[in-house]
Amino acid sequence: MNWDDTAPPTAEDAAGVAADRLVAADADGEDTAVEAALRPKDLEEFVGQERVREQLDLVLKAARARGATADHVLLSGAPGLGKTTLSMIIAAEMGAPIRITSGPAIQHAGDLAAILSSLQEGEVLFLDEIHRMSRPAEEMLYMAMEDFRVDVIVGKGPGATAIPLELPPFTLVGATTRAGLLPPPLRDRFGFTGHMEFYAPAELQRVIHRSAGLLDVAIETEGAAEIAGRSRGTPRIANRLLRRVRDYAQVKADGVITREIASQALGVYEVDGRGLDRLDRAVLTALLKLFGGGPVGLSTLAVAVGEERETVEEVAEPFLVREGLLARTPRGRIATPAAWTHMGLVPPQQQTGGSGQQGLFGA
Repeated sequence: MNWDDTAPPTAEDAAGVAADRLVAADADGEDTAVEAALRPKDLEEFVGQERVREQLDLVLKAARARGATADHVLLSGAPGLGKTTLSMIIAAEMGAPIRITSGPAIQHAGDLAAILSSLQEGEVLFLDEIHRMSRPAEEMLYMAMEDFRVDVIVGKGPGATAIPLELPPFTLVGATTRAGLLPPPLRDRFGFTGHMEFYAPAELQRVIHRSAGLLDVAIETEGAAEIAGRSRGTPRIANRLLRRVRDYAQVKADGVITREIASQALGVYEVDGRGLDRLDRAVLTALLKLFGGGPVGLSTLAVAVGEERETVEEVAEPFLVREGLLARTPRGRIATPAAWTHMGLVPPQQQTGGSGQQGLFGA
């Protein structure tokens, strides 16, 4: 009998930790409800992603001029950048209904066959996290995308029969956060591929002003800039921070979001001026104060922080690396000079005035 009821941590556990953070890019239940009201309805209203938007506009206009369905579209990029919103805009621009599902929900070829066989002509099928679809379903999708046909297997063993099922022309919009995991045969069947980039602060300010107008929130330009600077280049995070600052402004002030109010509100929620939260700062503090800036192994760093290895690696590190505050090396994690500056600490090299060996190892 196994007396250990504690299961090893998984990537799903790390995702659960991420979902609890105010600066998490993944959507929770509240985000899903609010985003429905804040989403732009057409490409003109969509903020940011200028190159993808321009290219996609050409693809859709050409398809409408031909009276044909649009090419299959693959959108890649980090969570919260607008992939789902663009899929809905594609359907709206083509005047077609949209069906939404996800890769993890399609575990068998039969699941996909049931969805495909019920599509209407010209309908848009949005498949989120397409890289997590099962391999049998992927292979069925190849034929559906190229020939608008699937083979339904009836029976088992030697007596199994493949019945071809013709499909009406449709547009598949696939979204993925990890385009490299898509098999080449599937990637090659998309007529248009767009990569979503992180937003610049000026673009996020436009997003915040637009959302504030829809939420009937009074906000000054400096207040929007303060929120944008802490939003990690992600509109979903910007909208979430805006709602929390709105709450603070209504309770603690006159309801108007100024730079001072935004700074005070986000200070309450432990989101600093660069967008780091409690977990991010805990990782940097342990790396800098306990290990002299590294290098230190991931497992050791996770123990020092009091989190699981997967949480540190998958939740905290990506943003710290992107911000240039932490680096991954073969010897372990190391802090960059920018990390010392951001945390208000002096590197050991400057403390000793020499090579830094004495500050690092006490030798």
